[in-house]
Amino acid sequence: MKWVLFAFFIVFINVSDIKCQYQSKTGSSSLADRVQQLSSMVATTSALKFNLGKFKEYVKATPRNYSVIVMFTAMTPQRQCQICRLAYDEFIIVANSFRYSPAYSNKLFFAIVDFDDAYDVFQLMKLSTAPIFMHFPPKGKPKKADTMDIQRVGLNAETIAKWIYERTDIQIRVFRPPSYSGTVAVIMLLFLIGVFLYVRRNNLDFIYNKTIWGLGAMFFTLTMISGQMWNHIRGPPFIHKAPNGNVAYIHGSSQGQFVLESYIVMFLNGAVVLGMILMTEAAARKGDVKKRRIFAVIGLGLVAVFFSFLLSIFRNKAQAYPYSLLFK
Repeated sequence: MKWVLFAFFIVFINVSDIKCQYQSKTGSSSLADRVQQLSSMVATTSALKFNLGKFKEYVKATPRNYSVIVMFTAMTPQRQCQICRLAYDEFIIVANSFRYSPAYSNKLFFAIVDFDDAYDVFQLMKLSTAPIFMHFPPKGKPKKADTMDIQRVGLNAETIAKWIYERTDIQIRVFRPPSYSGTVAVIMLLFLIGVFLYVRRNNLDFIYNKTIWGLGAMFFTLTMISGQMWNHIRGPPFIHKAPNGNVAYIHGSSQGQFVLESYIVMFLNGAVVLGMILMTEAAARKGDVKKRRIFAVIGLGLVAVFFSFLLSIFRNKAQAYPYSLLFK
């Protein structure tokens, strides 16, 4: 009886060992097949389009030894998502840069999930807005930091590449396709200025006009303090359209802004400057006292009203700011 039990125990151990080896081999084979399939698909397009089936197979399935950067978007025209097009263009730039860079490997893949093509994926991930950039790590579930905060940092390609480096330690050097529109515009501008100076070569007194230089300096200053350079670096959306249909023109955080918001700030600062000029001219010039008083009152009104608007916007962006003037 003891020999029978011993033989049964030996057979059980061998069967269990064979079963474990088979599961291990099939698991590694499945992972190798998935990596090979992803690599083959990347050979034709740098950003893969996933539906629910592919999302579960390549992104949610385990085990994984690679990261996936997924862009959740809504590109169809009827969705009227203007920012989605900009986000898509920047995302493709990053994906192409990685595909043709020396750092390319099968440890990172890029994928796109469109709302109209894969509505089930949005339901699975409990998403209701777009665009969203999400990192799916090789092990474990995505954490809060694995979702890129585009409202705070923007969505240009350089920012996306930096965020990917923070999550995966894979550094991507962004290569933008060459654009000659800026060069052509500068050449045309210089050509027109040259033609204008040639035509007015006998009368160049306007070059010494202090008013022209003053207006130019003021316009440049207003452009810089309104945040146009920040827009150029971060690439924020023009406006923000919430899922409930409301449109936001002013960003709710002091760490971000919209393009239209910078134009609003430029206009408000310009109105304050105009008010200061009117008050200064009213005090400096000699002549009709009544006219000077009207200019001073108008200038004071412009400064008070539009500076109050500026304070109101700043209070809205920095909630702890305690001061206001005419409006809250």
